Amino acid sequence: MIYLQLFLTYIKIGLFNFGGGYAMLSFIRHEVVDKHGWIGSQEFTDIVAISQTTPGPIGINSATYVGYAATVNAGYSPAMGALGSVVATIAVCLPSFAIVLAISRFYAAFRRNRHVEAAFLGLRPATVGLIAAAALMLMNDDNFVDGKSIALFAVAFALSWRFKVHPIAIIAMAALAGILLY
Repeated sequence: MIYLQLFLTYIKIGLFNFGGGYAMLSFIRHEVVDKHGWIGSQEFTDIVAISQTTPGPIGINSATYVGYAATVNAGYSPAMGALGSVVATIAVCLPSFAIVLAISRFYAAFRRNRHVEAAFLGLRPATVGLIAAAALMLMNDDNFVDGKSIALFAVAFALSWRFKVHPIAIIAMAALAGILLY
């Protein structure tokens, strides 16, 4: 039963979200924390942090973790948890794959259509709003934003913007600072 729930939940997440992983974070959180209770709020925040440092899209990385955690928390073995990871990961990817495949067949013909251009122009600010909502949602979790977090952000921003330090180096330094500070 957990596999069907994971599949249907992540199909819905994959189907009704636009703008990438950050834009879908608030919807993922609603589904996996609030609605199903598969993981807690703090664990979700940790998943977001880990998903940002691992290769791959954040939505897929979080689906993989939640699929495993939900299955194991439902009383199944870790091996069955791996199957839960696969189910959730495939489910979150499937709608985008199918939609992109269908759109790619028609995009070249309608690319210059004013209605298609208008639709894409309308999606851009909506995507920015969804990403902002995800950031605000994460900031409202308990113990997420404090003075140390703000200082880490300021240093990371300065290293990136002013000193052009490579993002991987900034991630590694921030991970080390997080271990030392927290």
